[in-house]
Amino acid sequence: MTEQNVFPNQCGAAQNTPSSGRYPLPTADANGQVRVYFADKELLFACDNIPEDYHIVEDSADTPISKAKIVTFLETYNKIALRCENIQQSFDAIAEQFVWVESAGGVARNSADEVLLIRRNERWDIPKGHREEGESVEECAAREVEEETGVKIAGVERFLCSTVHCYNIYGKWEMKYTSWYAMRAEEGCQLVPQREEGIIDVQYIPICEVESAIKRSFPTIKEVFKTFFTKR
Repeated sequence: MTEQNVFPNQCGAAQNTPSSGRYPLPTADANGQVRVYFADKELLFACDNIPEDYHIVEDSADTPISKAKIVTFLETYNKIALRCENIQQSFDAIAEQFVWVESAGGVARNSADEVLLIRRNERWDIPKGHREEGESVEECAAREVEEETGVKIAGVERFLCSTVHCYNIYGKWEMKYTSWYAMRAEEGCQLVPQREEGIIDVQYIPICEVESAIKRSFPTIKEVFKTFFTKR
């Protein structure tokens, strides 16, 4: 299974082609724009067509934006847009200022048309975790679901999307690139939350109730389910 990113090679044009930069881009929207999340706050990379509710910051090769400046802006604004000439180049310039982390996870569905969710930090989430050396992305996604929930994966069905979020852990800023997959869960597995990872609950949620369940979830989780429902 080959993962692809949607990224603009020209402003406003999105194409399904592998990322050509030093760092892979998260999946782009229909306008070729990409988003990086800081918890509930958002950094948008765009050439043009920026929504009105974003605080715009100009970026260019002559005036590169630092990580510190982005973090400072996000203390004031919930949404900022980095207006740039080349999204891939601007993303690379930002990404190299963080510790880059790769992870994978997925939406596991059973035969009753329910999906597996974990509860952590008082929010519903999707199982995911760091990719280990020598492990394929699909293998990582399946292993993490099993470790965090106790549910074995019968098969990884398809790639959904990729997301990027940033966080400060013990004074070190990390940028996590996560590949997400749709999966088929084995039947009859006992649900066991991985409590050492802060997971307090694991549940199968009927697909018709997912939208309501994830209202308070992080934006990355909402992005994954938006794609999951579109590609069903």
